[in-house]
Amino acid sequence: MDEHRIGLQPITRPVWTPTGHPATRPVQPRYEWLSLYAFVCPESGASQFWLVPEVTKRAYQLVVAAFAASLGAGPDHHLVLVEDGAGFHVPPPEGHPRGLETVTLPPYSPELQPVERAWNLTDEPLANRCFESLAELQEALGERCAWLETQPDLITQHTLFHWWPLCTN
Repeated sequence: MDEHRIGLQPITRPVWTPTGHPATRPVQPRYEWLSLYAFVCPESGASQFWLVPEVTKRAYQLVVAAFAASLGAGPDHHLVLVEDGAGFHVPPPEGHPRGLETVTLPPYSPELQPVERAWNLTDEPLANRCFESLAELQEALGERCAWLETQPDLITQHTLFHWWPLCTN
């Protein structure tokens, strides 16, 4: 799992233009943001995306609890959540939900985090566009994330590293 901040600051990517014509992109920088939490299973390609207004300890706790509940984590169903060492990755005082275990990656190692490679997929329809409001951005991003959740093969192509441990059941 990881989180990604996306806002009204445009995401710029290279564009093709006819020879002799300058490349133009809409730019209207504003500093309003949404946060996207992503959970992926590199082996199966299953994914869940959660759009939230902020990245805080409380938002993290609520999203992780909702994720665990959605997959039925409990005494008979265990989940392992691989996450970075962000300062807000703090479980609630009573601990993470039963059946959920976290593994924290070493500091400064985004190359070990499979979900990092999903951000290009989420950002693709947002690149080189200028959104008028957070609501408009949220709608476009929500549609993209809903579509990505139906594309397990695409998620696996981007997140299953050759060294990732596979289930042996």
